[in-house]
Amino acid sequence: MKSITVQQLRERSGTPLIDVREVDEFANGHVPGAVNLPMSTLGDHLDQLPDEPFDVICQVGGRSARVVDALSARGYDVTNVDGGTGEWVAAGFPVER
Repeated sequence: MKSITVQQLRERSGTPLIDVREVDEFANGHVPGAVNLPMSTLGDHLDQLPDEPFDVICQVGGRSARVVDALSARGYDVTNVDGGTGEWVAAGFPVER
């Protein structure tokens, strides 16, 4: 599985970011520019995933890793963000609400 750190995520530009946390978690703060597609309903929203390579984030990296495994198996070019939103916040990076 491909993965990047939150520091590498911060340096990326132009790569879509999918946040697979639940709606309430996302509303409490997320990486700027992230799109919320909760893991619990992702199967119903595969048509909303980007056609190009994209990154997946959750709170600590567990849910996003499972999503990356599943999407990689379906042929998506997808990368997990290790440490997730929790590590992004802990690093002092900006958060959108």
